[in-house]
Amino acid sequence: MMVFLIILSSLLWLGAFVAYPRRILLSPALSYCALLSLSFAEKNGYPILPLSNAMSISWLSITLVVMLIIVLQNPAIRMQSRGTGYMLFGALAGMAVGLLGYTFTASLQTLYAMMLCGTAAGILLGLLVFSNTPDGRAIAPATGNFWRYLLAKGFPALITVAQLGIALVLLIATRASVSPLG
Repeated sequence: MMVFLIILSSLLWLGAFVAYPRRILLSPALSYCALLSLSFAEKNGYPILPLSNAMSISWLSITLVVMLIIVLQNPAIRMQSRGTGYMLFGALAGMAVGLLGYTFTASLQTLYAMMLCGTAAGILLGLLVFSNTPDGRAIAPATGNFWRYLLAKGFPALITVAQLGIALVLLIATRASVSPLG
């Protein structure tokens, strides 16, 4: 069952990243389902991902709020997919850089914060890079559309990638606490 849940979780995260440019509403929901399914996986009676009930409920609430915000957006903005690939790639790269914070500290709260800050910075830099392309000139920072577009498309990307980051932070923390020597 453990292998099935890990594969299911991986496929759900892959689906979330594939759905992000075109079906942005599904992306945070698929990411949450991936996080939740991974939290059910057990090895020798112990969970692989020790996700507490409070974390599970809070991420469910965040996911529902983001989905509601997406539904309430102007349909013209909601249907746009310009620059979403840049933001998603930036988010994943920023999350990876944020996870490198493990080399500096073992504090779980600090790791969460570094991962979230890295993800947010990656989204911002991804949109900045896109705004310097010919297709992105309409949302360049000087036009006034930059911040609206960043919030409309970047916030769902942040939540989608941060849920993967939460799982990775917990996996890193639980594996670091297990000594290979005994």
